[in-house]
This record gives sequence, structure tokens and C-alpha cells, in this order.
Amino acid sequence: MNAAPQHRSKKAAAAADGQKRALPASLSRNAPLVPVDSAGGQALAAVIAILTFLAALCAGGAELVSASSAQWRSEIAREVTIQIRPNAQRSIDQDVERAVALARQASGVEQAQAFTKEESERLLEPWLGTGLDFKDLPVPRLIVIKIKQDAKPDFGPLRQALQRDVPGASLDDHALWVSRLSTMANTIIGVGIFLVALVLLAAGLAVIFATRGAMAGNREVVEVLHFVGANDDFIAREFQRRFFRLGLRGSAIGAAAALVLTLILGFVTRSWRASPAGDQLEALFGAFTISWSGYTVVILIAFLVAVIAGIVSRLTVRRFLNESG
Repeated sequence: MNAAPQHRSKKAAAAADGQKRALPASLSRNAPLVPVDSAGGQALAAVIAILTFLAALCAGGAELVSASSAQWRSEIAREVTIQIRPNAQRSIDQDVERAVALARQASGVEQAQAFTKEESERLLEPWLGTGLDFKDLPVPRLIVIKIKQDAKPDFGPLRQALQRDVPGASLDDHALWVSRLSTMANTIIGVGIFLVALVLLAAGLAVIFATRGAMAGNREVVEVLHFVGANDDFIAREFQRRFFRLGLRGSAIGAAAALVLTLILGFVTRSWRASPAGDQLEALFGAFTISWSGYTVVILIAFLVAVIAGIVSRLTVRRFLNESG
């Protein structure tokens, strides 16, 4: 008489066991709501690492150009040039001596040095070549004036004195070159900031697609969580936490790779310093090293990418749940 109940209990146990086996792996007790170690999570981390690497390079390049531009402008702003054109009716050597004397009397001038005829001719060799006879060419003589540190002299009186006592002399304070350098540097910095913004936007879009894919793949989990009483905020916070960690891991790898590349390039340029190519690179970019502010910017970009990943994931989850509901 007890055979039938025992048979039914065995069938119920078998059905319950079958239901347990039929549950997906994502519904197991210790499984995370958003698995970040899956192939999709690893691919997203790789994409974030690459985007962070590019953003860090853009930011580091902009900081490098900014520092180099500030150095160029500082050096150019501290130098003023007097050019004396030859005059057949006057002695150019006497004009040079008179211009040097006037320059040394000007306020804020630290040093005034005149180039010799041979030195002035050598300045033309990069454009005209070597071995030329400059005797028949009216090569002007140059006088380089160095300004005292933090001094802002008024060269109006010096210009008037040169026009009065040294005909054919002209003073160039390099204001046009400083303005062009400033415009070029600001343009490059602006382009760098724009590229960083584009990279951050691309990272946000990648997180949006990855979050929607994770939501579609974990629809059963979301339904069970809603069934047991979990609200949308809990699910969104869970996704935000997971994607923040994933973004932080990827951005840290990308930022570290960018900093390592910067250190390698700095080491290479220092090893080439004695060569002509190294001299040109150092003249353009200095020692090809970024300051502590540059390192800080790179670290902030990595953290910003992780924050963007978390916030975008949360917003995407809330919108997905609203559309599904």
C-alpha cells in the first residue's frame, strides 16, 4: 500500500533534481550577476585598455607640446635682435659698435653681443650652402640682446635712438614669432583635448553595447531578481559595480602601457642626444619627458574611463529595464 506514495515521492525528487540541473549557470548561488571574466568581458577590457592608451598618449603629447612651447616662448621672449643692413656710405663696423652701445644703455638689458661678419655669413649656410663667396652679397650684421629675467623693458626709446643714430638698423622683438608659437601650441593642445574627448566617447559607446549584451544574456537572472523583490536600483548598482571594476582594470593597463612607452621614448632620445637627429628631437620636444602634471593627467584619465564605464552601465541598465517593463 505504501508503494504508490513512495513512487510519487521518488518522481517528485527526480523532477526537482532535474529542475536543479536545468538551471543555467548564471543562476547558481555563487555566480556573479554580471560575469566580467567571460570572453565578452575580456574583450571589453582590452578595448578599454586600447582606448585609454590612445587617450593617455594624446594627453601626454599635449602636455609635452605645452611644456616645450612654454620653454620656446620663454627663450624667444628673452632675446631681441638688431639687424644692421650694409650702407655703402657708412662704416658698418662703426654702426655695429654704436648699436651695441645704445642697446647696453637700454633698461632691462642683460647682455648685447654683436655677430662678426663671418658668424653672420655662417647663419646663411643652411639655406645657401657652404663654399660661397659672400663678398658681393649685402649680408646684414646681427646683434643679439638678452633681457634680464622677469624684466619687461620698453624698446620704444631704443628704436628711436637706432633710427636717429644708426640708419638702416631695425629692432625685432620676436613678438610675431611668439604669437605664432602660442597659436600653434594652443591648436595642438586643443586637438589633443578633442581626441581625448572622442576616445572617452568611444569608451562610453563600447560600454553601452557591452551592457546591453550582458542584460540580454542575463535576462533570466533579472527576472528571478525581480521575482524575489529586487528593484531596478539594485540591479543597476550591481552592473555599475562590475563594469567599474572592469573599466578600472582595462584603463589601468592602458595607462601603464602609455607611461612605459613614454619612458622608453625618453630613454631612446637621451641615448641619441649626441647625434644630429637627437639634437633635432631635443630642440623640438625637449628631453621627451612629461612632468608630474603629465603623469597626474594620465592617471586621472584612467580613473575617468573607469567612472564613465560604471555610470554609463548604470544608465544603460535603467533604460533597458524601463523599456522591458
